[in-house]
Amino acid sequence: MPRLPALLGVLLLAAAPAWGGGALAVVTTTTDLRALVEAVGGDRVAVESLAAAIHDPHALEIKPGQLARLRGAALLVRIGLDHEPWLARPLRAAGNPRVLPLGAGDVDVSSGIELLQAETVRARPSRGGHVHALGNTHYWLDPENARVMTATILGGLARAAPADHATFTANRARFLARLDAGLARWSRAMAPLAGRRVVVTHDSWPYFARRFGLVVVAAIEPSPGVPPSPQSLEALTTRMREGGVRLIIAEPWSNPAVVSQVAARSGARVVTLAASVGAEPEAADFIALFDLNVRRLTEAAGAR
Repeated sequence: MPRLPALLGVLLLAAAPAWGGGALAVVTTTTDLRALVEAVGGDRVAVESLAAAIHDPHALEIKPGQLARLRGAALLVRIGLDHEPWLARPLRAAGNPRVLPLGAGDVDVSSGIELLQAETVRARPSRGGHVHALGNTHYWLDPENARVMTATILGGLARAAPADHATFTANRARFLARLDAGLARWSRAMAPLAGRRVVVTHDSWPYFARRFGLVVVAAIEPSPGVPPSPQSLEALTTRMREGGVRLIIAEPWSNPAVVSQVAARSGARVVTLAASVGAEPEAADFIALFDLNVRRLTEAAGAR
């Protein structure tokens, strides 16, 4: 019996919301997730992305200030799957049980997403690189997936700050109205490109391609993160010439020498798209990311 008050205190603490007031401290693993959390959370959240907009998402060094924010975070919002193999170490160092996998503040936004390439058998490259053994992780590049992602984010925010549930719901509704308008706009603009065959530098674009009717013929990287060999480049450019592929989708971090070489050999035009919010100044938020990419693609395709 003497232990009963202490036990009740522990149970009440466990049942209490994770956050005690003020702006909810949220850490995300990408700038895209930061943008979506800000859209749903509004002024009720203070959000930091661990990764910059242009980075290698599979090898990230966490700074001491970021580790401190992980220690104090109410929520960690992540891409999930095997997109963030670097994350386990800083989570252990931070020692914040809320944001550990399956903790009350762990928000894995891959939940509910229809994954592509999930049935592809992938062997780890002998020359380094990375492998998405659970499916392609770049699912945020289908803007329609933001509907599911923001629902998951809303759930996480509401668990941490239940008093703000109505505010989060209203914020998400406003974001979805902008998203629906954007989807209609982007679909109209991209309709003439349906069936257009493209080559990409990195396997980031299957979700975008499916949404807007592009056909990704190949990636310049023979495996994700592995530079192409002279032999693979020769085979690729031959295939592009024979197949009439006239468009290459590059990213701001792509190797310009390799991309220029492929373009020169194949006769294809290069268009640089932003794979994440903030990768280009015009891609300031989630909607602007797709406004920019759709405009650049349609302009590049129309110039042929």
